Amino acid sequence: MPGVHLNLGQRSYEITVANGAISNLSTLVPSHIPRNLAVVITDQNLVPHAKIVLHNLQANGCRAEAVVLPPGEAQKSLSTAGQLYDRLVDLHADRHTLIVAVGGGVIGDLAGFVAATFNRGLPLFMVPTTLLAMVDSSVGGKVGVNHARGKNLIGAFYQPVGVCVDPAVLATLPEREFHSGLAEVVKYGVSLDADFFDWLERQTAAILAREAGALEHVIVRCCRLKADIVEQDEREETGRRAVLNYGHTFAHAFETVAGYGHWLHGEAVAAGMICASRLAERLGLIPEEATARQTRLLTAFHLPIAPERWPIAELVSVMRSDKKAVAGRLRFILPTKIGEVRLIDVSDDDVRAVLNADGPAN
Repeated sequence: MPGVHLNLGQRSYEITVANGAISNLSTLVPSHIPRNLAVVITDQNLVPHAKIVLHNLQANGCRAEAVVLPPGEAQKSLSTAGQLYDRLVDLHADRHTLIVAVGGGVIGDLAGFVAATFNRGLPLFMVPTTLLAMVDSSVGGKVGVNHARGKNLIGAFYQPVGVCVDPAVLATLPEREFHSGLAEVVKYGVSLDADFFDWLERQTAAILAREAGALEHVIVRCCRLKADIVEQDEREETGRRAVLNYGHTFAHAFETVAGYGHWLHGEAVAAGMICASRLAERLGLIPEEATARQTRLLTAFHLPIAPERWPIAELVSVMRSDKKAVAGRLRFILPTKIGEVRLIDVSDDDVRAVLNADGPAN
């Protein structure tokens, strides 16, 4: 099966990308991982996919149980994590219990956080079911839950033992969710690969039509780009991994102030990337055409390119809690050209000017 190898020494794992892969999931779990109990965590919208995984594990001699949660960003909380801990205790889970996350970014981040913290760590296997999770959140080991004052403020770096990407499940993904995932795809092009960005501009119609070849290329290329960065800076200690957060400082503020779930994550990232690009323009880092190209591509992918009228003071306050901030000083990943970004210290006035230009309330 095609895919990507993420090399982290003893924490290395395979990202398998293949149509029908979830029907063979038990063969993808590394042989050294015990199968005496597997807990499949999913949400109500994904029960058909979770059943395939559950039955495959059971057919191969594993005691497998499912935990089904309500859908939505609101589940990504300490409260829901506590409910999952209770369920694991009821099932007599031990340190060899395999956690299988079947879902999008919310399920992956939440189940991953529970796996990282229950009994000081359980093996975790990711089965992403949204485009966003396939190209980004299921890979690289960032797990966590939201806090009322900031997205993903509570979390850990915790690598899975494997990732199973089945592009066929995208056939049933709602349009809005699919478009949301494309924001993270565009992010990779702007941040790391100008040729990939060019390809996205040429292949927009094929991607929107969900053509199999186009989707496989998108997923494999994004996973390879992310794997390369994670291999260099697994825990964001050198600053290299921060390039993956292009658009996210604005995006996390939009999600927090608007209320989790008002916008999908990719929608917030899309608007956040344009704000970041306009900030880079204001600082003389890039020409206007670089922002225009991003705007055209994101618009073609049916994504927002500006925030709603949220209070600027609240947005800036949230940005001060961003994990890239140092002593409350605002720091942003900004493009210097298509295919290259840098971490830049930015003044409040410049951020406010960009937000004013995009139309939020004062």
